[in-house]
Amino acid sequence: MDTTPGLPGQPGSAPGAVTRPARRVTDAPMRMFHALFALSFALAWLTGDFEHWRALHVTLGYTMAGLLAFRIVYGFVGPRPARWSSLASRLAGAPAWWRAAAAGLRAGAVPWRQGQNLLMAAVVVALLAGLVPLALSGYATYAEWGGDWLEEVHEALANAMLAIVLTHLGLIALLSVLRRQNLTLPMLTGAVSGAGPDLVASQRPWLAGLMLVAVIGLGAWQWSESPHGLLPSHGDVAAAVDPDDD
Repeated sequence: MDTTPGLPGQPGSAPGAVTRPARRVTDAPMRMFHALFALSFALAWLTGDFEHWRALHVTLGYTMAGLLAFRIVYGFVGPRPARWSSLASRLAGAPAWWRAAAAGLRAGAVPWRQGQNLLMAAVVVALLAGLVPLALSGYATYAEWGGDWLEEVHEALANAMLAIVLTHLGLIALLSVLRRQNLTLPMLTGAVSGAGPDLVASQRPWLAGLMLVAVIGLGAWQWSESPHGLLPSHGDVAAAVDPDDD
């Protein structure tokens, strides 16, 4: 049985430490996708209202679109935890859960844990689905296919996506407290404590590395294509701070 790096009982641990089993539940490509997506969205949202950060904002939009394309494909060819079929099977249990919850309310035994899992799955679907109109409206705004209304739509979609992201983070924090288990660990170490079968057979670090190289390569290419790179010049920042200073 594999053990999570750093858990007591592994090589290098203090003598006499108790070995705690762990199982692999998330592979390296999914963890890389999660990290790159979170970073790209955070930076894109922060730079969205500043014209002098436009080149970086657009590059981050392309990055998120590429990451979404990877996630769609990986949902068909990746390990079981990453498969769309796994997500769909969880969501398919919603009607049965509602019936069980209704009966449980009368009996005082509502299956809360299953309901929590359903809610987390629904939020993940909302995150991925929400990126499609966000990316499309962003590209249309950049290409100037519409007027100010399209830019306002894009901004509204970005704020809606932020709300979903914050809901996702809030649920993870809340469930970590309720279950007395750090639910962020699978996206950091790829494993969780406890006995049981591994859900991923291989970590596929080479694929995670290719993803990182592809994102860096996109950024480098966009930098070379932009007249002033992806970062604003000192003059751009000064003009944004004091636009009337001519």
